[in-house]
Amino acid sequence: MSTHSSSSRGYLIALASAVFLSTTAILIRHLTQTYQIPAMVLAFWRDVFVVLTLLPVFKLVQPALLRVNRSHLPYLVFYGLLLALFNSLWTLSVALNGAAVATVLVYSSAGFTVLLGWWLLKESLGWVKLLAVVLCLAGCALVAGAFNSGEWNASLAGILTGIAAGLSYAFYSLMGRNASQRGINPWTTLLYIFAFAAVFLLLINLLPFNFLPGKALQPADLFWLKDAWAGWGILFLLAALPTIAGFGLLLVSLTLLPSSVANLIVTTEPVFTAVTAYVLLGERLNAAQIGGGLLILGGVIFLRVYEGWAEKRAAVDLVELAE
Repeated sequence: MSTHSSSSRGYLIALASAVFLSTTAILIRHLTQTYQIPAMVLAFWRDVFVVLTLLPVFKLVQPALLRVNRSHLPYLVFYGLLLALFNSLWTLSVALNGAAVATVLVYSSAGFTVLLGWWLLKESLGWVKLLAVVLCLAGCALVAGAFNSGEWNASLAGILTGIAAGLSYAFYSLMGRNASQRGINPWTTLLYIFAFAAVFLLLINLLPFNFLPGKALQPADLFWLKDAWAGWGILFLLAALPTIAGFGLLLVSLTLLPSSVANLIVTTEPVFTAVTAYVLLGERLNAAQIGGGLLILGGVIFLRVYEGWAEKRAAVDLVELAE
């Protein structure tokens, strides 16, 4: 497969990942508002249902995906811990900052990923990527409504937590790219990191850290939904569709794209969330949100057009060199 077609496929897969991930916030909001389920209890069951969905599918369709080299297990355990840490920091950031500011802070991961990818994975760094980061972050702020002065009443602890969530998300993307370089199938990676993340989130919910918002205060809280079967069904849907498809496709895109590029593309998620909320929930988009969406899409399109031009230029240079 040529570099150009591989990149194009990677862009489309990353965009599809953002579309699936964009439905996550709507389902989580429904669960938390309708059933008041604690956020970390929700995150634990979400991870459990991801594993319970993938296990039988892999067993029936492709058992080889269940097997992993023993030498990769410590890496996957750490990756699962990082996923659990990201889930916890994101939850805590929402509790301290509110959804709008937390959304903008978590997408600081785009900038972190560009810089860390250049430093740790030797990915390219230039003015085009930096401009795309600025456009995407500004667009996320507009879509989330974080330019409203009332949104920024967060404490220093809240801001630092939000930035830490963005940094952990950046490392999540970098490790996804590194896992592909280690030769681990992205779907195998998905199964194992969610399994290990579920274990870590279970410990977080059971240990006596009651100062953490959104965790189980007692073991019985793990079964918060009790006999609310509709709630369990929505929670299973959350895991089986947007989580598996969203995170799975993101890992697949990381086999085709640098982590910095894939992370930038996924910043389109708030745009798709806003559009979905408008279509399904009747939430109206204001001019600032529409403008923010255009900024994000513009940043991603500009990056792709420039990369396409650079790939063609490199191919022409290679032909001229061979002549």
